[in-house]
Amino acid sequence: MFSGIIENKGFVLKFEKKKDYRLVLDTNLRYKDIKNGSSVCCNGICLTVVSKKKNKKYTQLSFDVSQETINCSNFNVIKKGDEINIEKSLRVGDEISGHFVFGHVDDTSKLISVKKIGDSHEIRLEISKKIKKFIAKKGSVSLNGISLTVNQVKNNFIVLNIIPFTWLNTNLKGLKIGDRINLEVDMLARYVTQNQ
Repeated sequence: MFSGIIENKGFVLKFEKKKDYRLVLDTNLRYKDIKNGSSVCCNGICLTVVSKKKNKKYTQLSFDVSQETINCSNFNVIKKGDEINIEKSLRVGDEISGHFVFGHVDDTSKLISVKKIGDSHEIRLEISKKIKKFIAKKGSVSLNGISLTVNQVKNNFIVLNIIPFTWLNTNLKGLKIGDRINLEVDMLARYVTQNQ
């Protein structure tokens, strides 16, 4: 489980298909803080570390990625050099500044527009019908692993405000119109909606 507060980043060294897919990242995580079997949230996807090694100033991590993950995320378009939002899993007693993020991506959403408002950025995303019922104004969503608050829900899109700190310290700043972003709905919203 994660909080959606991005404090680390990774860069794709390799993403290749063997039996499953293998993702290799250089990360700024401390080598001693990660072990084989650790859960790491990568662009909002909970992945298991299968191997690690020191690579100059970076900690290089390798993950196996299933076809199911490829099918429901933006990992079908990642390439060498891409920046990935990274978060270590929560420990008992950690501060939860965002909301509970499980790392189970529900869908991808297309970036429709980016508008600068003061020092912040307003982003508009197209959402699918299957997840719209789980999203509410002032509710939480995770985008590429980032805990964010929804400002508006209209027809088939949502609008969110990205404060300068989040814009500068995540991979949102590198997105282009038309790019697809991993989206996980708030788990509470999912359970409340499904029990109605």
